[in-house]
Amino acid sequence: MLEKEVILSLEGLKKLEDELEQLKTVKRREVAERIKQAIEFGDISENSEYEDAKNAQAFIEGRILTLEKMLRNAKVIDDMEIHTDVVSVGSTVLLKDLEFGDEVEYTIVGSAEADPLNNKISNESPVGKAILGQRNGSTVEVSVPAGILKYQILNIRKQ
Repeated sequence: MLEKEVILSLEGLKKLEDELEQLKTVKRREVAERIKQAIEFGDISENSEYEDAKNAQAFIEGRILTLEKMLRNAKVIDDMEIHTDVVSVGSTVLLKDLEFGDEVEYTIVGSAEADPLNNKISNESPVGKAILGQRNGSTVEVSVPAGILKYQILNIRKQ
């Protein structure tokens, strides 16, 4: 099975590498210590602290595997690949909602870095898909559960 390419900015790559390092060095040791202490309490069959620590260990190990896979399949977007004439991953795009007149600015990122609360939307999201490859002045329609949104691209810039 082919593994999916993970599109990352240089900043996103660094964040994932830092998280992986933190999990492997600090968090693994902390949870191992928690398990050791829980075992010292005696009977582990009814020891909730032991269960909690084992669950935390499973989560940490799972996250480590996920991060390693993501980093193995990472494609870092080079600043030189980001253009201001066409929307691409890495572009920051100013959109005008043609129904309400509101303006919103989104940065298009790979799904691993999506953070809608900070206006970073995935290239795989409905809006992200609709505006990829579009130019300044283009109008796009985005099908969402609530209906159809219409946006006009007002500006494309590098982050």
